[in-house]
Amino acid sequence: MPDTNQQLEPGEVRLRDHVYDGIQEYDQKLPNWWLWTFYIAIIIFVLYWFLYYQAGMFNTDGERIDKEMARIDEIRAQQLEEMMGELDDEVLWKMSANTQITNEGAETFKVNCASCHGPDLGGSSTSKAYIGLPLNDPEWKYGGRPMEVLQTVLHGSPDKTKGMQAWEPIIGGSKAAKVVAYVMSYHEAPAGDAPPPVAAPETEGSN
Repeated sequence: MPDTNQQLEPGEVRLRDHVYDGIQEYDQKLPNWWLWTFYIAIIIFVLYWFLYYQAGMFNTDGERIDKEMARIDEIRAQQLEEMMGELDDEVLWKMSANTQITNEGAETFKVNCASCHGPDLGGSSTSKAYIGLPLNDPEWKYGGRPMEVLQTVLHGSPDKTKGMQAWEPIIGGSKAAKVVAYVMSYHEAPAGDAPPPVAAPETEGSN
């Protein structure tokens, strides 16, 4: 048995006596930098365990997610408020004449609205398979002005026991405005609401 306390010369190695399958094992002292790294890692783990599980100084994963979700909801609410401050019936009528905006609104409509209102906006008047009201005729249950339609899309039907759900939490204010622009492209603005034929810039907001 070699003396493990014997100091080794620089570059000298020590091997254990036993041999297994032709392999000998080194009997060297680990470098100090490696040992200190290991000891410090243990100390950090113990401190973290105490502060996280015993002292409660850090947020849990669930708490961090809740805080981030609350922050996102606050930002979306602020963006929606800013967007709604810029929108009115005239702007939405202008958007309904902008092909790029209505094409984007059509894509959102196809994904989220067509299952109830039909791909051609005909809704229940087209087929009994659709439960949504038609959106391509002159009759409106909750108001047919663009801003009234937008409020219905954002917040759902006034009667919460039936009718359409609120879509603002799902698609955001910007996409909702584009969907309304797409729907209004199937209609003509009343004489007093008809805007000049100028394409409006895209609205900003959460998507």
